[in-house]
Amino acid sequence: MELKRVVVTGLGAVTPLGNSAEETWKNLLAGVSGAGPITRFDSSKFKAQFACEVKNFNGEDFGIDRKEARKMDLYCQYAIAAAKQAIDDSKLDVEAVDKNRVGVVFGVGIGGIKTFEEEIRAYEKTAATIGPKFGPFFIPKMIADIAAGHISIMYGFHGPNYVTTSACASSTHALADAFNLIRLGKADMIVSGGAEAAITEGGVGGFTAMKALSTRNDDPEHASRPFSGSRDGFIMGEGAGCLILEELEHAKARGAKIYAEMVGEGMSADAHHITASHPEGLGAKLVMQNALEDANMKPEEIDYINVHGTSTHVGDISEAKAIKEVFGKHAYELNISSTKSMTGHLLGAAGAVEAMVSVLTVQNDIVPPTINHEDDDRDEEIDYDLNFTFNVAQKRTVRAALSNTFGFGGHNACVIFKKYEA
Repeated sequence: MELKRVVVTGLGAVTPLGNSAEETWKNLLAGVSGAGPITRFDSSKFKAQFACEVKNFNGEDFGIDRKEARKMDLYCQYAIAAAKQAIDDSKLDVEAVDKNRVGVVFGVGIGGIKTFEEEIRAYEKTAATIGPKFGPFFIPKMIADIAAGHISIMYGFHGPNYVTTSACASSTHALADAFNLIRLGKADMIVSGGAEAAITEGGVGGFTAMKALSTRNDDPEHASRPFSGSRDGFIMGEGAGCLILEELEHAKARGAKIYAEMVGEGMSADAHHITASHPEGLGAKLVMQNALEDANMKPEEIDYINVHGTSTHVGDISEAKAIKEVFGKHAYELNISSTKSMTGHLLGAAGAVEAMVSVLTVQNDIVPPTINHEDDDRDEEIDYDLNFTFNVAQKRTVRAALSNTFGFGGHNACVIFKKYEA
């Protein structure tokens, strides 16, 4: 069976750096940090008091009715906003397309944690007096799959519709599934991405208890510092990213703009620890090798890697080791960067946002930086002859880009995009 070619024809984003793909990209290239004091709740007694929050978001700007918004968790509103942007960007005639051949596959790591916390608080207040009381929209607001459901309902898309959940690899797995559905002929288009909104007491408190978050409360903007010696954990982020993946001939027939071609995906498991990466990067090595094999590409054909790079001690070291193992001498010709240094870690949405970044890097031949590195702030276990694109964006030809995401549980996912050639 001949596999169909898959291209990217639309992009959308809601991130700590902007409520559109364009604004996010502009601020990434400028090296802007999205970090600041938490405004979602009183964090004064928390060890981590800052995060990368989405700013000035209003669901009504993206077609979400105010009354309907009350029935949606914030993560779901982010997903809808990113999807609407991507669909609009693709110039899709929604009424003319065969809706049975258009699907929605999203990745969500946690889902409606804010809704869950609010409902449990309300229950505790009433349980001893008037009995248990829960809102009728508690369950449909909280569940992780509802974002894909809402998007399909808004547009009437009847194709494959579901959510992938694999912690921080969730939305890269969603993109991989969408890619495979299209190239196997199961759909013509998939609205695919990821969303998360876990800057809550439980979200921040839980990750802090694991000692996963940075506690550099006196300097939030410089706290996320992947591959630097003084890194002390990641910064919680939130938002959504969305890509329109489309079968090539379908895209050409409607005259769609093509950003890049998606050519490969890889998946693997560390099979090592519930939260820690394998110290030698075995799973990370395997997932990149699998993606290259799937794309029928040699390591030398990749020019940029958007790394998982969360600013944690073991994670950064193991990923750098894996890159050297997979790419050999070519590892020193690559540009590598962690955009989490600016966006923070968007958990289940990270893969989609970073895939969008990879697509724009291929299209524009410029690599966004890894910010917050100082020359004397080094880790003896990291090879600084690798080009981590520290602090300043770098122009270069990017024939193909690879994007890594790794999740708790040892879940690894990787996708590859390259310049579209007719």
